[in-house]
Amino acid sequence: MHAVQVKAFGGPEVLGVVEVGEPVPGDGEVVVEVAYVDTIFVETQIRRGLARAYFPVVPPYVPGGGVSGTVAAVGAGVDAGWVGRRVVCLVDGSYAERVTVPVGGLVPVPDGLDLRTAAALVHDGVTAAGLLERTAVSPGDRVLVLGASGGMGTLLVQAARARGATVVAAARGAEKLALVADLGAHATVDVSAPGWVERAREVLGGGAEVVLDGVGGELGAAALPLTVGLGRFSAHGAPSGGFAPLDAEVVDRLGITVFGIADVQFGPSDLRRLTAHALAEAAAGRLRVVIGAVFPLTEAEAAHRAVEGRGVVGKVVLEASGAL
Repeated sequence: MHAVQVKAFGGPEVLGVVEVGEPVPGDGEVVVEVAYVDTIFVETQIRRGLARAYFPVVPPYVPGGGVSGTVAAVGAGVDAGWVGRRVVCLVDGSYAERVTVPVGGLVPVPDGLDLRTAAALVHDGVTAAGLLERTAVSPGDRVLVLGASGGMGTLLVQAARARGATVVAAARGAEKLALVADLGAHATVDVSAPGWVERAREVLGGGAEVVLDGVGGELGAAALPLTVGLGRFSAHGAPSGGFAPLDAEVVDRLGITVFGIADVQFGPSDLRRLTAHALAEAAAGRLRVVIGAVFPLTEAEAAHRAVEGRGVVGKVVLEASGAL
């Protein structure tokens, strides 16, 4: 069986295709024939060795964390009825043709939803739904979404509007702004333009009850004062190189409730619930998943370059079935 391996910490060039043993399901496990592999920005940071405090992996290792596919075999104690079912799951080492997964980690894919779209929701759909729960986005709230044109940002724009919020989407450049407007943002802000904070404050009508920071760094820090008194600020994103350094004096003075990445780490039952919710919303046509690029598994290096380059609008996914 083929898989993609990180040979050493470094740039995308350290990714290479290797031959590994076939997975064998143990008690309570299944083998999933992988169709698509989700990619997220943090995987590129782990590959560079920048996240060892949180992800203590040591090369060589197979990266990845989530897939869609079809159950190909079951281990002892697993109902044979799972064979042939389309599923999504979170699993370490997902850049591979086949993976073993505990049966309790499987979430069925609804009829009518394709596996590529399902894979794109494995991480971002769960996190987006969980974020809106954690920050209690409610009808009438003004919500600012930073990084609105990314895989998760595009979902947050739609889901926050569906909850009755007024959504302002912040992104870079005309193409990305046009996309988030089409997805339902009430107003857009170009963060690459001078004076974007003042522009955001203007279109927000003075500020936001909820700021969802999927970018981090200086942009996230600059957005903090846009939060109104007793508002909520979620500092969950770090593609800029780090989470937003938030001014404690501003937080205290305005009585802001701050959420971090730890607030979107969910237990097994919540993971299954939130995953099923995201899949159902997409299957019903209430959630549009934006996939900007699909690469064969053999081209994981190119996929990582696309993720890091941030030129792709929406999600980047890897196609495993038939790719090797």
